[in-house]
Amino acid sequence: MKFIECVKKWGRGLKRETVALWFASRDPRTPWTAKALAIFAVGYALSPIDLIPDFIPVLGFVDDAILLPGLIWLTLRLLPSDVITESRSRADEWLASGNAKPVSRVAVVFIVAIWAGAAYWAWRRWST
Repeated sequence: MKFIECVKKWGRGLKRETVALWFASRDPRTPWTAKALAIFAVGYALSPIDLIPDFIPVLGFVDDAILLPGLIWLTLRLLPSDVITESRSRADEWLASGNAKPVSRVAVVFIVAIWAGAAYWAWRRWST
């Protein structure tokens, strides 16, 4: 039973950090590199499209278990400590109030553009 509780706690922490990155990406004190990585990480976390689809056994969950936490960790390393502290505080308030999921239109456009570009490239490559 301890393992399941540990996984749940890890998942809640991941959700908190994702929302904190959402707030950090909007903070003017955030360096542009951290801002770009935060937008990518949050967009990827909220996107229904995975790098490796979840229906592929074992590998399908690798991106959720390794890639996303790695992106979050790297982004947090690039952020100033005062931005992290304030963003986590805002994320805790946001999650406690039961508000809807954050929405990043920039991340949605970015992810759709990547997938559209990949589809166009594949169509051009194999249509002849």
